[in-house]
Amino acid sequence: MSRNQRGWLRVEERKAGETWVLRYNVTRPSDGNRVEHTKAIGLLSHFPTEATAWAEVERQNLNVNKPDFKGRVTFADLCCHYLDHEVLNPARKQQTKAHTTVEDYKRIVTKRLVPRFGKKDALRIQPLEIETWLDSLMDEEQLQNPTLDKYRRQMFLVYKHGQRYGLIPRTQEANPLRFVRQSSSSDYEAIVITAENTFEILQLMPQLERTLTLLIAATGLRISECLGLQWGDVDWEKQKIYVRRAWTRGKIGRPKSKASKAPVPLHALLATFLREWKSNTLYSKPDDWVFASERLDGKQPRVPNMLVEDHLRPAAVKAGVPELLGGQKVRFGFHNLRHSLASFLVDSGTDPKTVQDLLRQADVQTTLKFYAHSKHATKLAAQGQMLEAILQRPVSEAIN
Repeated sequence: MSRNQRGWLRVEERKAGETWVLRYNVTRPSDGNRVEHTKAIGLLSHFPTEATAWAEVERQNLNVNKPDFKGRVTFADLCCHYLDHEVLNPARKQQTKAHTTVEDYKRIVTKRLVPRFGKKDALRIQPLEIETWLDSLMDEEQLQNPTLDKYRRQMFLVYKHGQRYGLIPRTQEANPLRFVRQSSSSDYEAIVITAENTFEILQLMPQLERTLTLLIAATGLRISECLGLQWGDVDWEKQKIYVRRAWTRGKIGRPKSKASKAPVPLHALLATFLREWKSNTLYSKPDDWVFASERLDGKQPRVPNMLVEDHLRPAAVKAGVPELLGGQKVRFGFHNLRHSLASFLVDSGTDPKTVQDLLRQADVQTTLKFYAHSKHATKLAAQGQMLEAILQRPVSEAIN
C-alpha cells in the first residue's frame, strides 16, 4: 500500500487563500514510477475541518484509488504520511504540540529516520536492525541514551500512525519497535550550586541579567517562561507572577504543561528587585517583555543561549563553581538554578509537596527523583542521626 489509498489532505497557501489540497500517488505510464499528483478541493474557510474536506472529496467523486496500486509501503511513505497528517497538519483538531515539539519531530524523521530506513519496505525492517543502528550512533557519534530513545519513540509513532490509518496491518509484528530495546537512562547529573555561589554570581552581572538570574533562583521558573513574561503578568498586589506563555526558539509558545501554568509566588523582597528593574528598563508597559532586547527595540525578549554564554557561565566560573573550573566541558545553564532551588528546599526540610508546587511539577516523584540533590554534608548528618539512634549515644562519644 502506498501512503494512503485515497491520498492525503494538506492546507496550502494559494491565491484565493488557505486551500485544502488533495495529494495522491499514481503510477507514471512512461517508466512505471510512482509520482505525486495534487488537486485543489476547496478553501479552508468553506471546509473548516479535515472531515468536511474529505466529505467534499467524496462529493466530487475523486477516485484516486487507481487499479495500478502496487501494495508496497516504504518506510519513507509512512514518514511522509505521518508528517503530513499528524505533525504538520494545521487543521488537525487534536494538534496540541508545541512548535518546538513539531520542529523536533520533523528533524528526527527527516534527518535521522528517512536517510537510514526510508527506501526499505516498512514491513521488512527488523528489530535487531534498528537496535544495531542505535548502537552505532552511540559508538560513532557519542549520542546518549535519552537521545537514542527519542529516535526509537519517534520511529514507533511513525509505525503506530501507519497502523491507525490502515497503511500497514494493525498487528504487533507490523510495528518492529515493539521489540526494540533501548535504555532511556542517563549518566547526566545536574550541577547544583550553593546560595553563596548564587550570591557571588549575581554580583558579577549587569542589572537585567542579575534580575533574571535572581528570579529563576528564587522561583524555579524555566528560562523560557522568564523570557515569555510581560509586565502585565506581574500582579504586585496579589504577589503572584502568572505564567501565560513561553519564549522558545524565537517564537511564543505555551507553557510546558498544565501544572506549569500555575502562578508563581512573588515575595516582597523579590518584588523589590523587579520593581527596580522596571523603573530602569526602556520597556515597562503592560505588554512589554520583562527582559526585552534593546538591540531589537524591545520587540523580542533576550536570547537564552547568549545570556548563558556571555553572562551566566562566565560569572559562575569567576564565582568558583567547582565543576566549571579548569575549563571542563560540562552542561551548565539557568536550569541548574532550578535544580539548586529544589535541593536547597529539600535539604532545609521544606515539605516535598511545597517544593513540587513551587516548581509547578505534576508529580512529586519527579521533584524528588530528578531535582532534589542532597549535599554530602546533609547525607553525613542523616547517617549520623541513624548511628546515634542505633548506638544510643552521640556519634562523637562513640568515635572517642
